[in-house]
Amino acid sequence: MMFLKLKAGALQLTMFVVVVIALLLAVFIILIHTHKTFKIQTDFILETVNNTDKGINYALQNTFQLNDTISVNLNDENYKTLKIHRDYWGLFEKVTTVSNIKTNSFKKTALVGAAQQEINRTALYIEDNNRPLVLVGNTKIKGVAYIPKQGIRTGNISGHSYYGEHLIYGKEKTSTKLPELLPEIHQQIKTIASLYKGLDKDQFLDLSRSRIQQNSFYKPLQIIYDPLTINLSEVSLTGYILVQSETKIIVDASSNLKDVVLIAPKIELRNHVEGGFQAFATKEITVGKNCKLQYPSALVLKEINNTTKIVDNTKETPLIKIKKGSKIKGIITYLGSIKNYKSQVFIDENVTITGEVYCDRNLELLGKVYGSVYTSGFVANQSGSVYQNHIYNGTIDIDNLPQEYIGLPFKNAKKGIAKWLY
Repeated sequence: MMFLKLKAGALQLTMFVVVVIALLLAVFIILIHTHKTFKIQTDFILETVNNTDKGINYALQNTFQLNDTISVNLNDENYKTLKIHRDYWGLFEKVTTVSNIKTNSFKKTALVGAAQQEINRTALYIEDNNRPLVLVGNTKIKGVAYIPKQGIRTGNISGHSYYGEHLIYGKEKTSTKLPELLPEIHQQIKTIASLYKGLDKDQFLDLSRSRIQQNSFYKPLQIIYDPLTINLSEVSLTGYILVQSETKIIVDASSNLKDVVLIAPKIELRNHVEGGFQAFATKEITVGKNCKLQYPSALVLKEINNTTKIVDNTKETPLIKIKKGSKIKGIITYLGSIKNYKSQVFIDENVTITGEVYCDRNLELLGKVYGSVYTSGFVANQSGSVYQNHIYNGTIDIDNLPQEYIGLPFKNAKKGIAKWLY
């Protein structure tokens, strides 16, 4: 019998190969486990994000208690939760969803309003007050128009007749009362001036310390409050910030305001102001010349009792006035009770509103509205005379309003997302 002798080095080589193979197998097993774990974590993260979208969609399709947080049943494991909180920021509903899966958490917040109809969008709705609508000059109405039973006709002001080929460039329907806004909106406008009363001291900001303020919508509300006039000059305010005066707010062109809310009896935007914000007043909102307000801005005036007063033997009534050259993307809203022959909303020449104008009193339209106008009536002040239910050189064109526009929340309207917040 013959024995094969192996050198000791061969045994060491064999052991080395075995160890290398074992290490490679171990690394391979760890890699597979890590990949599997990473995939599970990735799936959880994606599912967490997708669940926040489900929460937003739930809020768009369902109505639940305001200023309340609800849990949505996901029909899944207990470690997966979805909560939705609903309140308001200015004129828009604010919806916040929080999704949790184990250690993963994700939040989304959106401003919510009413979506436009896909077809037959309303260009004009004028309330039926037993007066015909009279068109003069280069007036143009394009889209579906709701007109009083007395109809629509041409007129003449200071020798100027109507120059259009058609009275309405679109369908004509019969109007009754103005479409109703969501009841929550009226309540929100009524109570918004009282928000500051429930805030803690550390939520009040001091502009004398810092002229630049930013606040996320995921943090508590911050407020700049003064019983006297607030002059917003050379300041930058962004986010979840309320600016409130018991007298007046003046916004200078040197300011930079984004997504904030202004509240005062009187609000004045000086010439060339640019930004995107909401303003709520009870007596007057004045927009200077060549201002540019980005979507979704909102100018809202709500009359209160005893708003009318006597000044130099003349009646001073609440007014939203937008001067020449200004461009506003968003909503103009006037809610009042005073009845006279003056204009409560005045839109000057070369002004462009892309969005909606809702005025339950008198509107004087000399500029352009690319969107919808809802009003109790029109007035035209020309040559020292006041012409009731006349539109002089005004334009209303729904076709120039993007289909994706989200605006005023009317009763029974479909909801949509106006803007994602941060």
